[in-house]
Amino acid sequence: MRPVAHPRPLGWKAECIETLRLSGPLAAANLLQMLTYAVDVMFIARLGARELAASSLAIAVFAIMLSALSGLMSALSPIAAAELGARAPALRPIRRTVRMSLWLAVGVSALGIFLCSQAEAIMLATGQDPAIAALADRYLAILMWSILPMAMAMALRNFVSTLGRPLYATMITALAVVVNALANYALIFGNFGAPALGLEGAAIATVISTTTVLFAYILAIRIDPRLHRYHIFGFFWRPDWQRLSELLRIGIPIAFTVMAEGGVFAAAAFLMGLFGPEQLAAHTLAIQLAALAFMIPAGVSQAATIRVGYFFGAREPEGIRQAGWSAIAIGTCFMAFSASVMVMAPDLLFGLYLDTGNPASAAVLGFALNYVVICAAFQLFDGLQVVCVGVLRGLKDTRVPMWIAIFSYWVPGFGLAAGLGLGTPLADIGVWIGLAAGLTCAALLLLTRWHRREALGLTARAALGA
Repeated sequence: MRPVAHPRPLGWKAECIETLRLSGPLAAANLLQMLTYAVDVMFIARLGARELAASSLAIAVFAIMLSALSGLMSALSPIAAAELGARAPALRPIRRTVRMSLWLAVGVSALGIFLCSQAEAIMLATGQDPAIAALADRYLAILMWSILPMAMAMALRNFVSTLGRPLYATMITALAVVVNALANYALIFGNFGAPALGLEGAAIATVISTTTVLFAYILAIRIDPRLHRYHIFGFFWRPDWQRLSELLRIGIPIAFTVMAEGGVFAAAAFLMGLFGPEQLAAHTLAIQLAALAFMIPAGVSQAATIRVGYFFGAREPEGIRQAGWSAIAIGTCFMAFSASVMVMAPDLLFGLYLDTGNPASAAVLGFALNYVVICAAFQLFDGLQVVCVGVLRGLKDTRVPMWIAIFSYWVPGFGLAAGLGLGTPLADIGVWIGLAAGLTCAALLLLTRWHRREALGLTARAALGA
């Protein structure tokens, strides 16, 4: 995005190009982030089942905090984008926004570290195996020190992306994948002259890679003239309580929205586990395919927040309209494509995970082929709802979308999943129908809110200087 003093709508074609230019690197960074997690699993799995189980248990706790952090830090984008649209380059307002985001990162990280220190007690209270819980606790005792660099890097990623440098997010995340893989290889198994630390080595590798990411963002900001002119670390000790309050007002609902969606998919996994290991394994594979496809509209959503926020700050209703609908069209078109691939070539996709010619994989593959049909059906609505969330965030509208998400995911969503799964012959298929219903409900309600944005007074806030 190229800030100008008096921004004007670009036209539909130009707006689509601008959204694609911004969302492409962000989507790539999302996919690379998933690869980082996959690398951890690949290395830890070689240690044995106990270590893999312990790391999975630890990550289940850790992921909740990461979801909350991601939501809180993402509040920076709509605020900074609106400031750019209102009075680019908006040096002082954006500097204060980034500063308070970093303050927020420090405060929330301290809370996250404390919660990680209590993880073993939480695991034991939920009936986990004491030996696995103890191993997971040792892993988390090191992993928790990655929370602060992760949180600060999230804030800086949103800053550089909003200022029109999304490619930095892609390059730095790619660097993280390489550093994480090398550190895992060295510290887990004792290569390159390092000690063989096993699971603890994997945790240290994560701390190293996340700290590298933080310093990479700092370096990028320092050497890029457009970013350096904001001097975001200047007067770091000065508070701006009004800006911090705005970040919390916008960020807390985003955090709850993200956790609500993540929570319902976790709950669905527990339901699938009741039907048998083959069903759970097949469910995991199908969800993994959906998650990979989801990274693209998630990147479009992040770009939409910036583009809509930019015109929101500029008080340009036509620019808001073009930016929002362009993003919705792009996200929906991609998910239509991914859904088509799932329907037409499921064996090819599952062949990435399973030996489809092996009779031992037949049961899992059979269940997965059933699930992927429904998965393809809700791809459109999954992409639509995440992009709608993004365009509404650009209007700083997060509270009502939070309640829409919580209601949709947990009432028609999990309600139907549990009811159909446990109370009807549909069983495991019923769980997937419930997930599809929840995503469909969220998409339709959020799309309706976006469509009625002017009637609801959402765009008028810009005219009032909100």
